Amino acid sequence: EYGTATETKAFEEGLTCQEICDKYHALHKAVYEWFGIQFDEFGRTTTPEQTAIAQGIFKSLLAAGRLEEQTKPQLYSAKLGKFLADRLVEGTCPHCGYEDARGDQCDRCGKLLNPMELLEPRCKLTGTTPEVRQTTHMYLNLPQLEAAHAAYVAEASRAGGWSANCLAVTQTWMRDGLQPRCITRDLKWGTPVPMDKFKEKVFYVWFDAPIGYISMTATYTPEWERWWRDPAADVELIQFMGKDNIPFHTVIFPCSLLGTGEPWTMMRSISVTEYLNYEGDKFSKSRGRGVFGDNAKDTGIPPEVWRYYLLSVRPETSDTDFKWVDLAAKCNNELLKNLGNYVNRSVSFLNARFGGAVPAATAAGDGDA
Repeated sequence: EYGTATETKAFEEGLTCQEICDKYHALHKAVYEWFGIQFDEFGRTTTPEQTAIAQGIFKSLLAAGRLEEQTKPQLYSAKLGKFLADRLVEGTCPHCGYEDARGDQCDRCGKLLNPMELLEPRCKLTGTTPEVRQTTHMYLNLPQLEAAHAAYVAEASRAGGWSANCLAVTQTWMRDGLQPRCITRDLKWGTPVPMDKFKEKVFYVWFDAPIGYISMTATYTPEWERWWRDPAADVELIQFMGKDNIPFHTVIFPCSLLGTGEPWTMMRSISVTEYLNYEGDKFSKSRGRGVFGDNAKDTGIPPEVWRYYLLSVRPETSDTDFKWVDLAAKCNNELLKNLGNYVNRSVSFLNARFGGAVPAATAAGDGDA
């Protein structure tokens, strides 16, 4: 719930960040319930548990010498009077030339970016050209953790059967050499950094958000450490995601835990898909392009149909495309004509031959089975 996307959405809707989080938490919960998905705890990160655990991990990393200060140039909006977070900067991707790349990642080529890398950068909120100023942040020293991380990836990918795309992205990061990663931001909305020098800063959302897996367990039960900090416990962490989130879950989050030197439960199994595109282009919540949970609910199409279609086009090994005409075709042909015809014939046969009741099993039938 923290991060620039929330601040931007709150600005657009004229709400506070907490109000926007409350609004969309309730909306998402209602969509999942409509979709038939159940949660033991449908959690969130704007909680005291999240603050305590995230700050605790940060302090452990600091005590272990895994953090360092770096002063670097950052884009600053004179009109807004503040440094611009990654997603408040847009411009041209230096890798593929996409003109609407975000400051943290290009939607077209998927490359992770630094706002300073963008060509012709502009402020998303004002459209003005930002200026460059110096700012100091805390960095996670990933080079220190390369050996521990490599050992973790070797064991987890073998035991968990990581997919080819997951291994390829992870190994690319490892092959190029892990670089220090900034884990703080010049924002107001986020988990506060527990240092006097950085009291006006918050944690970077991709350092903070994965810790939500832990804090949501803590919200669910005071015995959360049985699942997260007990090496003898029979616990397996399994994660599902799209390929754009791979490095955050196979590099940054594991290194954040490994760097503490504490006995955290580590992810072993991970299921990663390619991209599901929308009518030939990429889905984008920030740009309002695509069909999302509340849109699906509002169509009046039953959730069972949505589940069937989305599973049928799940991008297991290559990108696939959501198309409304394809949804209609699969519904009318595969579900209605094929499955519907099979069910109709079965029910008609049952009514004609067995009086509309499934007969009890016989000894002969059991033998055939």
